[in-house]
Amino acid sequence: MFVQTEITPNPNSLKFLPGRKVSNIGSYEVTVKDNVQNELVRNILSVNGVEGIFLGEDFISVNKIDKIKWEEIKHIVISLINDFYANGNEYVIDHKQTEDNKSLNEIEEKIVKILDQKIRPAVAKDGGDIKFIEFKDGVVKVQLQGSCSGCPSSTMTLKQGVQNLLCHYLPEVKNVEAI
Repeated sequence: MFVQTEITPNPNSLKFLPGRKVSNIGSYEVTVKDNVQNELVRNILSVNGVEGIFLGEDFISVNKIDKIKWEEIKHIVISLINDFYANGNEYVIDHKQTEDNKSLNEIEEKIVKILDQKIRPAVAKDGGDIKFIEFKDGVVKVQLQGSCSGCPSSTMTLKQGVQNLLCHYLPEVKNVEAI
């Protein structure tokens, strides 16, 4: 198996493409290894300098601290991914994680639909995700995950991309904030 890598707009995040399905449940972010039982995720989070992992449908984004260089850890992560799939594993995550199933009002459903259809695919190309948190008093709160979390260009993406798009389609939206 050949694991490819792609750079992201965030210099401290690298996207790993194993050429296999990664997540069978949608996107999933992990920043504390004690919170997950998955062997691959725990092993990657144990690599010196790694501070978070974001799993997409067909990629793994790894976030590192600034003082560690990719040349020091990239080969270790690739080796861990290769070993995981070589041991017969089909997916990294294959069960539904518990999520809040809160009911959404009509405007919130429209916001989520726009995020899912128009924004999430573009953000996923850069190794990240965007999750709707709440809508209150004209303000949409979202959470940026994966490569987007801590990315220098995330503020520009949020204001010029997400906010402009949501305001265009939904006059009720006045502002978008990341939490």
